[in-house]
Amino acid sequence: MRPKIYLFGDSITEESYSDGGWGASLTNHFSRTADIVLRGYSGYNTRWALRVLDEVFPPAVDAAAPVAVAVFFGANDACLPDRYASFQHVPLDEYKRNLHSIFSSLKKRWPSAVIVFITPPPVDEAARLQHPYCENPSGLPERTNEVAGAYAKACVYVAKDCGTPVVDIWTKMQELPDWKNLCLSLALFEMFKCNNHIDASIVQKWVWKGDIAHRKKWASLLLNSGTPSGKTRDGLHLGQSGNRIVFEEVVVKLREADVSLEKLPVDLPLFSEIDPKDPLKSF
Repeated sequence: MRPKIYLFGDSITEESYSDGGWGASLTNHFSRTADIVLRGYSGYNTRWALRVLDEVFPPAVDAAAPVAVAVFFGANDACLPDRYASFQHVPLDEYKRNLHSIFSSLKKRWPSAVIVFITPPPVDEAARLQHPYCENPSGLPERTNEVAGAYAKACVYVAKDCGTPVVDIWTKMQELPDWKNLCLSLALFEMFKCNNHIDASIVQKWVWKGDIAHRKKWASLLLNSGTPSGKTRDGLHLGQSGNRIVFEEVVVKLREADVSLEKLPVDLPLFSEIDPKDPLKSF
């Protein structure tokens, strides 16, 4: 069987198989050498992730150890405690403890697996105000880039303390001069598009509160928000450039940990290795 690489995170991981998504790119990159297994949970923070860890991952005795696990949480932990998404907030010290616990649990389960942390991304506060996920009476963004940066710094600190690789996308993305337009998009809201009509079951799943009229109102806004170019942003989720950065940085960190195309065996003989005169002898 091919080795596995798990992607464990929040909505930025859950939607990573979208067009140009970092998970889809990893699947293409490792197409003959490893299976990329998606375990993304929209809205989750590290507190909830730690709670469901044993449900998400099979016991070590029941499954072969993956070669790597990408752990990508923090965007929801960094929600501000006095804004509309306060129920997702996790204090910074607890966030660090939770990352430690997630790392320890995964390494106890699979000692040989490479654990790669990914920091939360930067936040475009103006775009967050334009595209809240539910009613926002305060008129203030539920996240700020400064606070997201503090959680990113904490993630880097924990990774170094654990001696494990980390991708600091909060810093990496902001190295681009036009990072807000290039890296953050309404990709999440593309999930609401369903043949140009509102699917009430999808609305109920994704919109957090309100009666059906309220849900239809928000779904209508979401359906008309995104653009194929990704120029319109929700200020948090990744556009194609942002996804590309995550993909490339994860590949670099995995390669540095000896998880690469050069080190992983290719599944079954390559076409070029098959003897045209006697093909079956190659298998």
